[in-house]
Amino acid sequence: MNLQTIIDQLQLKVLTQPRDFSSVEVKGGYTSDLLSCVMAGAKSGNLWITLQAHLNIVAVASMLDVAAVIITEDAQPDQATITKADEQGVSLLSTPKASYEICGTLWEMNIR
Repeated sequence: MNLQTIIDQLQLKVLTQPRDFSSVEVKGGYTSDLLSCVMAGAKSGNLWITLQAHLNIVAVASMLDVAAVIITEDAQPDQATITKADEQGVSLLSTPKASYEICGTLWEMNIR
């Protein structure tokens, strides 16, 4: 499934510069707020679901080449984090929903 479809169905807010999200194929998902766990468990092309919104998420997301980071529970990154994400080509998305709810919906959408 492509990232644009997921953004639309989950009503996610795009925090970084827009790009052709329909060309980004999502290969799965990973949920954790502990960066070391994400580095060990997430894979390239995954969506990373977290409530973390600080600068270090950009470094981890870039290193792993995730499809996008979904920041939950209305946590908002500062402008420096968004700017760094744009520079690194990392898409940051936001939702007021809890990580648990987002994961359940992605599972129902067959993102496994």
